[in-house]
Amino acid sequence: MRVAFVGKGGSGKTTLSALFSRHLARSGAPVLAIDGDINQHLAEALGGAEESAPRLGAHMPEIKTFLRGDNPRIPSPEAMVKTTPPGRGSRLLRPLGDDELHTRHVGRAGGVPLMVTGEFDESDLGVACYHSKLGAVELYLGHLLDDPGEYVVVDMTAGADAFASGLFTRFDMTFLVAEPTRKGVSVYRQYRDHAEQFGIRIAVVGNKVTGEDDLLFLKEQVGDDLLTHLVHSPWIRAAEQGRAASGPDALASLEPHNRHALTVLREAVDAEVRDWNRLHRHAVEFHLRNASAWADARTGGDLAAQVDPDYVPGPTALP
Repeated sequence: MRVAFVGKGGSGKTTLSALFSRHLARSGAPVLAIDGDINQHLAEALGGAEESAPRLGAHMPEIKTFLRGDNPRIPSPEAMVKTTPPGRGSRLLRPLGDDELHTRHVGRAGGVPLMVTGEFDESDLGVACYHSKLGAVELYLGHLLDDPGEYVVVDMTAGADAFASGLFTRFDMTFLVAEPTRKGVSVYRQYRDHAEQFGIRIAVVGNKVTGEDDLLFLKEQVGDDLLTHLVHSPWIRAAEQGRAASGPDALASLEPHNRHALTVLREAVDAEVRDWNRLHRHAVEFHLRNASAWADARTGGDLAAQVDPDYVPGPTALP
């Protein structure tokens, strides 16, 4: 199941992404965390990188070559763009599989497998946007065949920037982290309005709640979309300052209410039923949008022809 954490900058979405990933890993569930934020802090939030790996955004040509496989509708890696959907002949992936992409690009942080997109650096200034790096994540999820009980947790870009690509449609569950402030819920309204157009369900996770007034404010602002909340946490503050214990059992010291909130998040994810047809339909829709808007001109081809009308999404597509 694919899970995204979004929210206003500073809301705590990276912290929640890390806590949820560690919560899943502690239970023994297979989990892969992906840092898709322009501020690459997920490894630190997970407990520090134990084993780094090459950044996805710096290896797009190789990733495209690998995922393209023998798909006859894609004549070359250069003709492949971030929205290119899989078709017959594409190389499909299993989570943390024994393949070239996972072997090369998965490291570990805090005991959790981790992939990173890479920072926005000086060479990108004025010539690229961060979402070009996120294209690797979009392609990865588009070619991933994951089952219930397998988790991919993505720390997304802050604010409404998460809508700058079709990546937001690739998830089974989107958790919007909101502080109990007017600015905190403003991103919720933006995300809700955009998500409704595509039938994307979001659930709000209140964060840094200090009392009943904070909780009441969130309930008044987001209504039934409020799934659960985390209270102000000395444990999290200690972790952010490097004072909290590390290791697989470190979360045992997290406040009971906050540990329960993580359980609620997992129950919400596990209750979702994967709709492969919806995922593939959105992928094709955004690919055709991009082809018309810029990709045809950039590649010099008709990228609508990359859509395989006879491709059946889901586990049956795996050879």
